[in-house]
Amino acid sequence: MPSTAALVASGRDTFLILFRTSVVYAFILAGFRVTGKREVGMLAPFDLALILLIANAVQNAMVGPDTSLTGGLAAAAILLAINAMLSRLAARSRRVERLLRGRARILVNRGHVDTEGLREENLSHEELMQALRESGCATVEECRLAVLEPDGRISVITHHGK
Repeated sequence: MPSTAALVASGRDTFLILFRTSVVYAFILAGFRVTGKREVGMLAPFDLALILLIANAVQNAMVGPDTSLTGGLAAAAILLAINAMLSRLAARSRRVERLLRGRARILVNRGHVDTEGLREENLSHEELMQALRESGCATVEECRLAVLEPDGRISVITHHGK
């Protein structure tokens, strides 16, 4: 049976994992919100490489010297719990949802591109044109409205109503 000192140390270690994992999650979430909106299917190879490298870089920051199965499972459980809690908060509050997911941004309105909007969203003209072509618009003039959605997709409405 473990000693009282061992149980206290184990509880402290678990608390440190909880604290460190929460801080890292908040930092990474804020970093991804600041750097732009993309859905997983729209990630460029360098975006995916960044995510994988960040995951590797922050692992030790979350669990510290604890490389045990318990430490890893505790960090994973904390990440899942934080994610579930934020999802529930976002579903209940528009304000929290906007903070976490962002807002939609009009990129094309009646055939005119908002170049400032593209720049602020870190989208290239070619990425916009690809989304327009995928939605049936050969030119910008054929597009009545194109919106960068909070999840990173670009929704397009043509002049023909499609």
